[in-house]
Amino acid sequence: MKIERFGKIKEVIPLPPLTEIQVDSFAKALQANVPPSKRENIGLQAAFKETFPIEEGEKGRGLVLDFLEYRLGEPPFGQDECREKDLTYQAPLYAKLLLVHKDTGLLKEDEVFLGDLPLMTEDGSFIVNGADRVIVSQIHRSPGVYFTADQARPGKYVASVIPLPKRGPWIDLEFEQSGVVVMKVNKKKFPLALLLRVLGFTAETLSKELEGYPDLLPGLLEAQFRGTKALEMGIDEALLKLFTELRPGDPPKRDKAITYLHSLLSDPRRYDLGEAGRYKAQQKLGIQLSGRMLIKFENGEFKDEALLPVLKYLFALQSGETGYEADDIDHLGNRRIRTVGELLADQFRVGLSRLARGVRERMLLGTPESATPAKLVNNRPLVAAIREFFGRSQLSQFKDQTNPLSELRHKRRISALGPGGLTRERAGFDVRDVHRTHYGRICPIETPEGANIGLISSLASFGRINDLGFILTPYRKVVNGRVTDQVDFMTATEEDRYAIAQANTPLKPDGHFDTQQVVVRKKGEPIVMRPEEVEYMDVSPKQIFSVNTNLIPFLEHDDANRALMGSNMQAQAVPLLRAQSPVVMTGVEERVVRDSLTSLYSHVDGVVEYVDGSKILVRGEDKGLYEFNLRRFTRSNQGTALDQRPRVSKGQKVRKGDLLADGPASEEGYLALGQNILLAIMPFDGYNYEDAIVISEDLLRRDFYTSVHIERYEIEARDTKLGPERVTRDIPNLSEAALRDLDEDGVVRIGAEVKAGDILVGRTSFKGETEPTPEERLLRSIFGEKARDVKDTSLRVPPGEGGIVVRTLRLRRGDPGVELKPGVREVVRVYVAQKRKLQVGDKLANRHGNKGVVSKILPPEDMPHMPDGTPVDIVLNPLGVPSRMNLGQILETHLGLAGYELGIKFVTPVFDGITEDEIKQLLGKAFDKKWEARTKAGFGLDNREREVLARAAKLGLVSADASEVEQLREVFQQGKSVLYDGRTGEPIEAPIVVGVMYIMKLYHMVEDKMHARSTGPYSLITQQPLGGKAQFGGQRFGEMEVWALEAYGAAHTLQEILTIKSDDIEGRNAAYEAVVKGEDVPEASVPESFRVLVKELQSLGLDVETYDENSRNLDIFEGLASRR
Repeated sequence: MKIERFGKIKEVIPLPPLTEIQVDSFAKALQANVPPSKRENIGLQAAFKETFPIEEGEKGRGLVLDFLEYRLGEPPFGQDECREKDLTYQAPLYAKLLLVHKDTGLLKEDEVFLGDLPLMTEDGSFIVNGADRVIVSQIHRSPGVYFTADQARPGKYVASVIPLPKRGPWIDLEFEQSGVVVMKVNKKKFPLALLLRVLGFTAETLSKELEGYPDLLPGLLEAQFRGTKALEMGIDEALLKLFTELRPGDPPKRDKAITYLHSLLSDPRRYDLGEAGRYKAQQKLGIQLSGRMLIKFENGEFKDEALLPVLKYLFALQSGETGYEADDIDHLGNRRIRTVGELLADQFRVGLSRLARGVRERMLLGTPESATPAKLVNNRPLVAAIREFFGRSQLSQFKDQTNPLSELRHKRRISALGPGGLTRERAGFDVRDVHRTHYGRICPIETPEGANIGLISSLASFGRINDLGFILTPYRKVVNGRVTDQVDFMTATEEDRYAIAQANTPLKPDGHFDTQQVVVRKKGEPIVMRPEEVEYMDVSPKQIFSVNTNLIPFLEHDDANRALMGSNMQAQAVPLLRAQSPVVMTGVEERVVRDSLTSLYSHVDGVVEYVDGSKILVRGEDKGLYEFNLRRFTRSNQGTALDQRPRVSKGQKVRKGDLLADGPASEEGYLALGQNILLAIMPFDGYNYEDAIVISEDLLRRDFYTSVHIERYEIEARDTKLGPERVTRDIPNLSEAALRDLDEDGVVRIGAEVKAGDILVGRTSFKGETEPTPEERLLRSIFGEKARDVKDTSLRVPPGEGGIVVRTLRLRRGDPGVELKPGVREVVRVYVAQKRKLQVGDKLANRHGNKGVVSKILPPEDMPHMPDGTPVDIVLNPLGVPSRMNLGQILETHLGLAGYELGIKFVTPVFDGITEDEIKQLLGKAFDKKWEARTKAGFGLDNREREVLARAAKLGLVSADASEVEQLREVFQQGKSVLYDGRTGEPIEAPIVVGVMYIMKLYHMVEDKMHARSTGPYSLITQQPLGGKAQFGGQRFGEMEVWALEAYGAAHTLQEILTIKSDDIEGRNAAYEAVVKGEDVPEASVPESFRVLVKELQSLGLDVETYDENSRNLDIFEGLASRR
């Protein structure tokens, strides 16, 4: 199909690789392909370097274990095998360690196995225990020095020094009410002068350094600590006083005080600002730091690195000097991203430090002569730390695989939650809000609705993350009013220095600005300046938004709230059997499919030699034969089908990077989340009230909105105390009909159609031992133990489910690569596929946040139809548009109509798309083509059309003096058409908007939610029915529902609901019996919850008894055990 592109702005650089935030970060942390001698001190290498050498005791004697290098082995199992057998895709990690015996100078070198490290797949996810997972990047406050207004004392400022999470205490410098400068560490407060004295400062040196601030100096120089001026103490005296303040229980000894202060603030292993923190501190204070600390310890004494500069800045800020400003903590120059690599390396460091503790203990306990690195190292703590991170961390999430877009979006997600981050309850409005520095870095639109709004966001499409963790966005350099093709990536702090023009500023062909005045942003404020003064320009209008948001055509005409819903709902679209790419695209569709790696592309130039449904063979130009295997109907994490379909034919030439096979939700390499539907926007007898949707049965006949869903059912056979469970076809008390689809082992055959309640896997378990009756004892003595019975515990299809069995899998203990839980002999899995057609109750949505539920499916002859007899497929409610202000959908519908009539697809990028006049011209062209075909067929205007046109002219919708054909053309150019009611044949009063809109079927399907129960399981204590579909529970009749029945005086209905339909055990059994026998339902008896209440009151020491109306004492607990 022909594609017409409408973007006018030249794209200088393509979108960066969309999964690089994951892939690059992990590769950098691992440095697996870098020779050990050339590895940078980051990631795992840094963690090793920080933990080792491990020393036994004091320096200079005993054993020392040092680290030389690490390497990764080959993963023992492939990715598909890991998914199949519930394994983790990982590689063994080995470290070369050197043990030095200080006393004898003996050296021992050993390669030690440290455990398995999960590896990232090429698409940026991990496979843990057979399931795909994604590690979400975390955004947090960057370490560094910050100056903020004091919340407790208006007009005063606080300086905070923040290290890396868990790598040292926060330090605050603040002014007391009296003017004294105090320092806060670990919730302890003392005059800053005390620490400055320990660092060797005197009153004279400080007066000289801070002479410009006579008003603030007394608060430092005059500060007293327990009656003595801090700056008049000796250095040792100040050190001991400081130590007693920080550790009140410990005896004040000089060496202890030095050790403590060193470990608190100047030991690089304990206190670390990190590279980002060091960079931030240097930028803010304009100094150079030799290490990543405020204070350094050299030759037995403490020296200041950055404490005095921090104090100077605080004084300057407090005095109101120009050029000094407080920090905005929500500025993206002050927040950084911790990507996979960093999060993993942090967890690795934790594991290594636990491992080091064990090594030290073994050094002290064992004999030094017999020690070797392998004997000293126990890798369990490290393995546990890594497993904990991938299995239980809040940032390690089950991958969203609903469609390729949801996978991509999950990998680009940025969360403020998680370990070391915020909690939902504590996060206020400021953190959640859009900040001016989000421009080009974090999408202002895509974020969840609900409790996590603003805390979880998405990386903007051109955003990248630098080595320090700050988000970069690209800009084009402007020289003397001419825009060049040089592109610079900048952090939010760097960007604040420049005046930056918007991407859609008009340019002349030679790159000069086409206007006398240019609107630019400087520090987020819009200002107008001359072209020569402009320094940079945005690279693309797309750069503001995330990938999801960039897929919404005419985004500029949609309200942000609805665009948010549109962005989120695209990730919930179910891949359809007949995928269609949209008629109206934005130009990002191809990149999403390519970067999500769900489709198959050739990595060689060559000719296709063979194609079938499972593989493609390409003969390369190097004469080699390359095989590409297709994934057929495998189950995704969300139960949607991952299926690849060939798109090449035998003999076809392919280049490197050409499409070979389409994956889920992809058509010819373009993202295809929904279907292009001919629709009318008009009320329809109330069936589309409140966003409900009327659809034509024709959609079902054409298999539109039919999707394949694969459910996985699993059963284990265990060794129990009573004997082993067996997977078998030999199941007691079942007819041959119930077993007809099972093979000789009792597993259902592939291709069988199963319904709710059918057996998938036959299993028998031994019955629990009960006291045998005399008859049974006799039988046992005659037949031996054989009469001991087994019961049927087979795996059956749950209620409301079913489909066709597509695959079965048996994993037995002892099979290669199979790891089963203790006590489990084998696991059998059955995969059942369903073809789901669209039905009443399914949720549909478009890309503009217009969503609704199917309310009625009508035969096509009852749907409104056009004059040529074409019925529309969907009728949407017009009230869904004006108040929600998402007009993009109307423009999409008009342009879709032109594309439908002309057989063209359109690419109209966000904020740089087709104009309304151009749409009108295209509609005019479409009308001419349609009218020509109509006149050729000899089908002119009929009277009903004339009637509608006359009414439209009266209302001023079309020109009254134009000819009828011209009027019809005008109507068509408004995107409207004359429609007839299919049921009566009467014309609908006015012309109606008819066009083609892209509509998706979302993951919320009625089939998964539909549920009914007559009897079922009950809760053990209260004896009330369980709740929820998963438990086959009932519907809760709550407090407010009880009020409703009370208000209507429906006493018997109410009593029945609260007793025999709920927890009156006798009553419900009697009622069941009565219904079966056709008798009247008896009176209710005592509900179980009343008995529970009585017991609870008795447990409080209250003597509670029950009486009837004749004051007779009733025993409500009589014979209870037998009834249960």
